[in-house]
Amino acid sequence: MDFITQLPLSNNFDSILVVVDRFSKMAILIPTYGTITSLDLAQIFISHVFSKHGLPVSIVSDRGSLFVSSFWTQLCQQLKISRDISTAFHPETDGQTERVNQILEHYLWITFINKAITFFTIYGRNPSFDSIHISQDSPAGKLSTKLQSVEQVVKEELESEIRRFKKYPDRNRAITPDFQPGDKVWLAFKNIKTTRPTKKLSERWFGPF
Repeated sequence: MDFITQLPLSNNFDSILVVVDRFSKMAILIPTYGTITSLDLAQIFISHVFSKHGLPVSIVSDRGSLFVSSFWTQLCQQLKISRDISTAFHPETDGQTERVNQILEHYLWITFINKAITFFTIYGRNPSFDSIHISQDSPAGKLSTKLQSVEQVVKEELESEIRRFKKYPDRNRAITPDFQPGDKVWLAFKNIKTTRPTKKLSERWFGPF
């Protein structure tokens, strides 16, 4: 769970709350404001997450003031939700939300946010089957068995990805190029001052020069 803030105003919103499901990688994108309080965050969570998907077992977030506030902490305790504060370079932290943020900042229109979540990803999630007791010979029993098999395969694939992530922490680290006199280069836009109201939706690079 994380925020994208300081965006240009669109339908009076200037921020987005991004919630990513750890199991299915489904992203929930919620337009909001940069001035919301911890009470507002709780109401957004109940309206957009709990009411549609139920309570999560745990929530991973950074150390933002809203996520470490007394109200949010007490709410999670009352709902028996484990709060995990993200740590850099660890596969169980909030890296997947950060990745969604990076992509969203490039393709951001308030009109299309609610259409960015696929029906299958939302409603095709596999629930817990521990309490289901039906005949395995019935059509429902066969479907239940199939769904449990799919759930197991997905879990195994996720565990495999986590192990691979731990083994190769630097696999995406870019190799420093060997520039020569006269070579053209791209400049990072974050270091360039412009007259635009915000850099969130600007190009990351410009040039080459």
